[in-house]
Amino acid sequence: MFKKWFLMLAALVFSVAALAADKHYVLGVDGLACPFCAYGIEKRLNKVDGVTGVEVDVGKSTVRVTLQEGKPFSEERARQAVEEAGFTLRSYSEVEGETGGSDVQ
Repeated sequence: MFKKWFLMLAALVFSVAALAADKHYVLGVDGLACPFCAYGIEKRLNKVDGVTGVEVDVGKSTVRVTLQEGKPFSEERARQAVEEAGFTLRSYSEVEGETGGSDVQ
């Protein structure tokens, strides 16, 4: 019984540590006008190596990208992916100290 609890606790600790290690970026994107646009950019950004999540806010024209720790996501790489989806990168910033959520800025 103790072994089972210990394994569950260890799994929880490792999963929380893995989530905390992700990096978050907020991209300002020109041209986002509808849910179809959101789907297109989300589909393209999800192809970037290391991307674990993409959240699009069409109203604010922003995209929040979550990457695994240690995976590069430079402004140039972001610009390339956004342009390949048919949009223009307006701004790029790494967001420090965030643990997730859907409050795209």
